Amino acid sequence: MKKAKMFLALVVCTFLLVPMSFAKDTWEMAQSDVYKEKMGGMLGRGFINAATSPVDIFVQTVNRSKEGPALVGTMTGMAGGLACTALRAGSGIVDVALFWVPGFNGFPVARSYDNCLEETPEVAKPVEAPVVPAVAPVAAPQEPLVTVTETEPAPTRKHMTQKHNAYDYVKK
Repeated sequence: MKKAKMFLALVVCTFLLVPMSFAKDTWEMAQSDVYKEKMGGMLGRGFINAATSPVDIFVQTVNRSKEGPALVGTMTGMAGGLACTALRAGSGIVDVALFWVPGFNGFPVARSYDNCLEETPEVAKPVEAPVVPAVAPVAAPQEPLVTVTETEPAPTRKHMTQKHNAYDYVKK
């Protein structure tokens, strides 16, 4: 009876976490600060890493065989693949065992099976557009602080002597 209750509790927890798995990427959720997202993400990432850990052996063996001499590349690829398989499986087991611990986000390995030690990029957070404060419409135009007007300089007056007309001297 006790085992049935434990199994039922595990099934209920699994069904409660399923909607979270469709919301975001599993690796992003596992690194989240929100507890319920982190739980679902770590559990999913743990199962994925534990189940797919043997893939590292094949991928790395084939890739290293193509890159270098056949025998040396095969041996180094197989050794690297075995090491990455152990690392990925260990990370998956830790994630599944400790997904419920608050504040612990596990030991993530790279998503790529080519190199498990590859540094995983930080989770990209969306960039928010800068907030532009709303400007109230201006009711009446305001005078500018500085007014610049272009005028022609005032003409300078020269003192002119009047020419006398001969008719001015004639007596009338």
